[in-house]
Amino acid sequence: MTEDETRQRLLSRLAALDDEDAASADARQVVALDQTATGRLSRMDAMQHQAMAQAQARRRAGERLRIQAALRRLVEGEYGYCTDCGDAIAPARLETDPALARCADCMRGT
Repeated sequence: MTEDETRQRLLSRLAALDDEDAASADARQVVALDQTATGRLSRMDAMQHQAMAQAQARRRAGERLRIQAALRRLVEGEYGYCTDCGDAIAPARLETDPALARCADCMRGT
């Protein structure tokens, strides 16, 4: 994969994360505790959905940070090299996840 293809793939994923955040914004809002509007079980269900939506938002935020770091490595000419040991990351691994920052050995801790 070329540098431009990698950059485009990373930017496309960032845009998809933004779309996912926008689509789930309502689900992350505070759950109203109005007993006349909803029953106790419905409110508990809504609170569970809210917690899941918030957890997904945190996961997307972490992924966004990994992608932004990969884009910085592209600009700096460090993309494709392990941030721990400096060895090249296998192209097949980068094809699977272009935001990877560490080689397989460092990921395993060996």
